[in-house]
Formats: sequence, C-alpha cells, structure tokens
Amino acid sequence: MLKGVIFDMDGVLIDSHPIHKRAWRKFFASLGLEVSESELDFVLDGRKKEDILRHFLGDLPDTAIRDYGHRKEMLFREEALAIATIDGALEFLEQLGDAGIDFALASCGSHSRVHYILRRLNIHDHFAAIVTADDVQHGKPHPEIFQKAAGKLGRSCCEILVIEDAVSGVKAARAAGMKCIGIGDQQRAEELMQAGAERVLPNFLQTSVHDVSVLFA
Repeated sequence: MLKGVIFDMDGVLIDSHPIHKRAWRKFFASLGLEVSESELDFVLDGRKKEDILRHFLGDLPDTAIRDYGHRKEMLFREEALAIATIDGALEFLEQLGDAGIDFALASCGSHSRVHYILRRLNIHDHFAAIVTADDVQHGKPHPEIFQKAAGKLGRSCCEILVIEDAVSGVKAARAAGMKCIGIGDQQRAEELMQAGAERVLPNFLQTSVHDVSVLFA
C-alpha cells in the first residue's frame, strides 16, 4: 500500500533545466571554459554540485568547491526569478494531502537553493521532510538520499513511490527498493524505463493519486 511519496525537485516539481543550463554555462564562461550543449546535459542527471564541478574541472580542493559552488548558486538565483512549476504538480501535491499521504523532497541541489525555491513557490511547509545534497555523503545514483527521506517519513522503502526525471535518480530509487515513476518527454522515456521506472509521464496532468496507488495493489 502506498504510504509516502518522495519527489525530486528539478525537472519534477519545477521547470528548471533550462535555467540550470544557462547558469552553468555562464559560470564556466567566467572561467574561460566553453562547454557544449551536449556536455551540459551532465548537469541535469541529478548529480551533486561537487560532482559536477569535479567532472568538468578536475580534482578541486574543498575551498575551490565552496567558492565555485557559491558563484554558481548566485547565477542560478539571477536566472530563477520567473521559475515555474511542472504542469499539474501543485494539484498533485494537494491530492496527496487530501488523501493523507505524506510526501518528502529529496534533491541533490544545495540546502540553500532547495529551500529558497520551495519558499518562493509557497510550498515549503507542505513537505513532511526535505533532504538535500548537504544532508548526504553520496549523490545519486547512490540510494542514500532516498533512504534518508524515507526514514524522515517514518515509512519503509517498499511503501514509498519516488518521482524522478533523471536516470541516476531512478537508479537510486530502485537501489533503495522503491517504486519509481519518471517525468520526461518521449525522448527521455525509454532511458528512464530502462533505468527502472514503472512508467514515464510528461507531467502530472495525466495522473492522480488513485493511478499511482495502483502500483502498490
């Protein structure tokens, strides 16, 4: 039986992927580094900021990671003033609340950015638990972030549905023993299914709490 839902944030609750790409591109340009559009797809796969920086810039010391991370954070906030939610996401959260199903957020974004976005959208206090990159040692596809969120919800992993848009996130959910629904377009659907998603939807308009509860029947 479905007892809890864990959401990723970027690309699941908010339409932030274009904003992330612009912010990262500006950041790399400030360092004199030109990164192609296809290379930038790496930043959308649910990685921790530290992992992204080291992927593109090599084995950086912790001081550089903190400095660069802060600079990218400020660029993101400049871009995020008009951020929008994924179609149907707010209504789906309301349905969960009406059904008495607790929900959490598990994002590899930084603590400051995640809480900033949720407060900006006026949905911060609706979540029973919020886990960010700053709360875990390992990023996705390691299951730690979902295991920690499940613990905060007080539910076993087999009772929880994860909603993700990244291959690494789907793999992390499956590694934690959780069912997972993907959010993505047709181009992304096949790889999300191959990673272990039960189904893939373009947004929340075509689903309901009843629909997802059937997965646990």
